[in-house]
Amino acid sequence: MSLSSRHLLGLKDVPKEDIQLILDTATTFREILERPIKKVPTLQGKTVVNLFYESSTRTRISFELAEKRLSADSVNFAVSGSSVSKGETLKDTVRNIEAMKVDMIVVRHACAGVPLMLTKLSDSNVINAGDGIHEHPTQGLLDMYSIREKLGKLEGLKVCIVGDVAHSRVALSNIYGLKTMGAKVSVCGPSTMIPKYLDELGVDVIHDIDEAIQENDVLNVLRIQLERKAREYFPSIREYSKYFGIDRERLEKNGKDILILHPGPINRGVEISSEVADGSSQIILQQVTNGVAVRMAVLYLLGTLN
Repeated sequence: MSLSSRHLLGLKDVPKEDIQLILDTATTFREILERPIKKVPTLQGKTVVNLFYESSTRTRISFELAEKRLSADSVNFAVSGSSVSKGETLKDTVRNIEAMKVDMIVVRHACAGVPLMLTKLSDSNVINAGDGIHEHPTQGLLDMYSIREKLGKLEGLKVCIVGDVAHSRVALSNIYGLKTMGAKVSVCGPSTMIPKYLDELGVDVIHDIDEAIQENDVLNVLRIQLERKAREYFPSIREYSKYFGIDRERLEKNGKDILILHPGPINRGVEISSEVADGSSQIILQQVTNGVAVRMAVLYLLGTLN
């Protein structure tokens, strides 16, 4: 079996069969990560460029590790110290990289649509590692994998995405992917952070966090993106934490055994308390581990298409 596309730009319109294949393949690679020798020769001879125009820790390191685990040659590009600081355009940067005969490009950029543009400039397989506030497909996939690993299924589950949905590329990828896999998706947050178009996607909107906890099996708690001026959308961090923050007292009051995810990095004491972030209900570090396996699966499936 193989994927229906030679790129991964987002999860919108990605067939259920493709998502299922990625998740199932990730299970195989997840087992490899538990071995004493965590390396396989699957992509030996392939060259992958990590083209990151935005700061990243988890996603960049996760992709680098995934590439090394598959024995691919990995090249990391950072804006600082590159010709971009001298005025080189994205188009020229990509064409120069392409001239070096690379096989795959993993790209993160502040502008939505850049991964799609790269598919028109390059013959390489392109993987979107986050473009603006559009999508972050591998994060959506690793979230789905982590839920399935913990609860045994996706179909029929009720998943609520909590927080800064308007600025979140993670939210959109989760919505597309989860709905494709048969989950019921809702969002919860201040009305200023909930996009108006969610009704068109068949997503329920909840403005009471206690109601969200009571009615759902999973909470995917998003980071408040202070670097994107998210603070302008609510009166204060203290007030946001009071009305939408997840803490142990709130979970105990609702008496619900609920699974909690967070894409990281965590703003402790804002969207989630330290007690919850370190507690038994969350699988935040499992998400990080699973991210390597999911990205190995994506790299493998795209890298063996050629």
